Amino acid sequence: MATDIIRADAEHLEILLPVFAGYRRFYEQTSDPAVERAFLSERLSLKDSVIFLAVNDDSAHQASGFVQLYPSFDSVDAGPIWILHDLYVAEGFRRSGIGRQLMNAARDYCRTTKAVRIDLSTAINNSTAKGLYDSLGYECDNEFDHYSLSL
Repeated sequence: MATDIIRADAEHLEILLPVFAGYRRFYEQTSDPAVERAFLSERLSLKDSVIFLAVNDDSAHQASGFVQLYPSFDSVDAGPIWILHDLYVAEGFRRSGIGRQLMNAARDYCRTTKAVRIDLSTAINNSTAKGLYDSLGYECDNEFDHYSLSL
């Protein structure tokens, strides 16, 4: 089965929703279709993120994964950066190269924007994702600790 990587827009909302819900469940969030629909609708309509979808050739109405990027800037490098916040491949499609395809599409897109880098984070115990990131040339930051403040 071949997979196409496409940039999502508002017309792709319905095929994006199931994989987005799967992503949230993966991170132990209770699925909430209304919240998920509102969140993605806003991202797509405001165009404040870039989402690439993996769509199966045999079913244009089913996505097998997605990657979501948010724009930002780096003052030290004095240039734009992208935050790769979400990467997810549905269970039945893992280990088929779709994650790599999505990551490559994200990289290629970020290059077209003249970004100086892509930042991402993952769970400390997510060895599968870490292996993919390492194989694609991403480097683990051993210089800075990252903090978060829940509001």
